[in-house]
Amino acid sequence: MRYTLLEGSKDGLTLLARVLLMILYVVFGWTKLMAFSGTVAYMTSVGVPLPAASTGLAVIMEFGVGVAIVLGFYTRPLALVLGLYTLAAALIGHPFWNMVDPDRANAMINFYKNVSIAGGLLLLCLTGPGRYSLDGK
Repeated sequence: MRYTLLEGSKDGLTLLARVLLMILYVVFGWTKLMAFSGTVAYMTSVGVPLPAASTGLAVIMEFGVGVAIVLGFYTRPLALVLGLYTLAAALIGHPFWNMVDPDRANAMINFYKNVSIAGGLLLLCLTGPGRYSLDGK
């Protein structure tokens, strides 16, 4: 009963949450796409296997899936897949347990940021995209 005011705004707030959650992915996915060769070079330098394929996967996951979730297209399965991708990126990209400060502190922050975002994506997977989405049409 206390949350009646929020119930009337649930679909609008869910849309806002989807947009806010995906800003990070869309912006950085676009950046990777526009600087594809530079991203491949970076992935090579940090030892990511199959750096060109990994960069392509990152662009698809971050930009493509990010835009799809903003639009509310196949939101539940894509949120789950993007959440798993985000956890994998945390483990691969931010191994703070192998580092010393100050690199360790920065990697730890980014690791837990990814874990938290994965939690938000899991919640989106469970709740769905709301009425203002292609899925809701």
